[in-house]
Amino acid sequence: MSSDFYYTIEKPVTAEFKDRGSKFITYAYPIQTIDEFKIHLAALKKEHPKAVHHCFAYRLGVDGMQFRVSDDGEPSGTAGRPILGQVDSKELTNILIVVVRYFGGTLLGVPGLINAYKTSASQALQNAVLVKKPVTKNLKLQFDYAQLNDMMQLFRKHECEIVKREMGLFCVFDLAVPVKNYKDLVNVVKTLKGVDIV
Repeated sequence: MSSDFYYTIEKPVTAEFKDRGSKFITYAYPIQTIDEFKIHLAALKKEHPKAVHHCFAYRLGVDGMQFRVSDDGEPSGTAGRPILGQVDSKELTNILIVVVRYFGGTLLGVPGLINAYKTSASQALQNAVLVKKPVTKNLKLQFDYAQLNDMMQLFRKHECEIVKREMGLFCVFDLAVPVKNYKDLVNVVKTLKGVDIV
């Protein structure tokens, strides 16, 4: 994985896989935080209260070191790991995949389960649009209204994403700046009168 950008999915997708009566419904979400993961998982448990398992895997962060897998009652290593394996095979991060299983009456056995969860995750990712996103650093700036147009041009030039803006006595902008442009932007800002890093 490059340190300037990462790959994730553009928007939530679903897929469905059946094996010997069992139904596996897969949900993949782009996420940024563990809180988002908790919200999605809770919503799916509410949406599918009769499902026997809600197995999942997520990976977060640019270094990919933050991840978690759950077999949710399936034999150890048969669900969460195969799901994560599909995420890793496409080198994705900031992603959650949950596979909801409705039991069909026939035991699939360990190889069958691994195959079912792996295939379910793979199908969801085939349905997803993969996007390349820049790795960003946060920057908060405060400046006068009179400078708004010039600052907006500067933000566009440096490919900044405006996370939050407050228009009070001054303009206060929270920006997500691509890492590759961060130093350059900060150097420009330091030369401008009436623009403060807060």
